[in-house]
Amino acid sequence: MTSTVPPGHQFFVPFGEALRAYTLPDKFTYPFKYEPHPLSLRAVAELQQYLTEQNDWEHNFGLTPGQAGAVIGKMFGVLVVRTQQNEVGYLAAFSGKLAGGYHHAKFVPPVFDGLTAGSFLNIGMTELSRINHEIKALGALTSDENLAKIDLLLELRRKNSIALQAKLFDQYNFLNQAGVVKSLREIFRGNSNPPAGAGECAAPKLLHYAFQHNMQPLAMAEFWWGLSPKSDFWKHGHFYPACHEKCEPILAHMLEAMALDEKPV
Repeated sequence: MTSTVPPGHQFFVPFGEALRAYTLPDKFTYPFKYEPHPLSLRAVAELQQYLTEQNDWEHNFGLTPGQAGAVIGKMFGVLVVRTQQNEVGYLAAFSGKLAGGYHHAKFVPPVFDGLTAGSFLNIGMTELSRINHEIKALGALTSDENLAKIDLLLELRRKNSIALQAKLFDQYNFLNQAGVVKSLREIFRGNSNPPAGAGECAAPKLLHYAFQHNMQPLAMAEFWWGLSPKSDFWKHGHFYPACHEKCEPILAHMLEAMALDEKPV
């Protein structure tokens, strides 16, 4: 007899009998300052064991001496959830891309995949590259006529870039528990344009996926894995709160009307 996985549950990892040793949280984790719930710690331990032992993909976290490729530490997140079948387990996600891609078997997918072949983003980036090459070629042949053409191309590049960024932001649409959907530009309206990379952090990915598949979020935690050649702030294996610049406006929408833990002093 073959068992069937409910739609969307291929990324759900149940705690099974181990759940008996834990008490479920009464409120969801306050994401900007928290002590991880014991169930989050268990999920993190399982995920970190997988990261240590897996052979599904190759990414240089800077933890293996002599490994090829640029060192890129990565933020990972876990979300403890309850399914409609009343199973409790967790989902996992990473920020941005991992091993050059958005899709890996252990992790929920991105809210929007800009790497899809033939997508408007790829077409738009190809056009921007073409304009850049034309500007460079004209710059090597200085003349008044070429300078005028370069000015026109610079303005075209600026307008194309703004339009492409706006269209990209409109593809990131986030659900909350009430089923309300908002795009990035709606969420950031009145403040500023969304910062680059908004919507690609682990926490919004996890919550969006959970709401899409009628899972109840119970607790979350995010941790850094690997070295960071750019900043001493990020420490391997340490827990971190959700970021304010990119995530705070998004999570304000996604966590609306949800009971949250009190902010720790």
